[in-house]
Amino acid sequence: MTFHLLLSAAFLIFPAGMAFAASMDLLTMTIPNRLCLALALGFFVFALISSAPWHLVLWNVSCGAAVLVVMFTLFSLGWIGGGDAKFAAATALWLGWGSLLDYSLSAAIYGGVLTVILILMRKAPLPESLSKMAWLARLHHPKTGVPYGIALAVAGILIFPQTALMHMAAMG
Repeated sequence: MTFHLLLSAAFLIFPAGMAFAASMDLLTMTIPNRLCLALALGFFVFALISSAPWHLVLWNVSCGAAVLVVMFTLFSLGWIGGGDAKFAAATALWLGWGSLLDYSLSAAIYGGVLTVILILMRKAPLPESLSKMAWLARLHHPKTGVPYGIALAVAGILIFPQTALMHMAAMG
């Protein structure tokens, strides 16, 4: 009973982290470093509690490391934010190589939809009553970027149930 309770609690780490990151990016246009670190550490806690085989853990670690290198290259080119780079790498740690393509394509699609919505929203004037909300006024400003962490989080939540890690935990 205790094992199943711990495993259930560990299962909540990923979706809770995704939801928190999306809301932080929406409200502040930042994804805190401590959240990315908590997601990464949460992966190892989950792997330990679920008795994930070491080869699966190492395989996912290699995926997270590769994504970190690619994303920081994009960050250095000024194409994405640093928080998005770290968040994508922490997410890839949980998803692994087998789900990386689906995650990347999903995040790109959701990010494109989010970008179009923001472009259209920014063309219309923000009602006075809504302009008093600092986060909404910032989001509406044409010079503000796109809180891409929302797309990364949505894609992560939707892809996670299909991952090797989840299949392994369901079987055990």
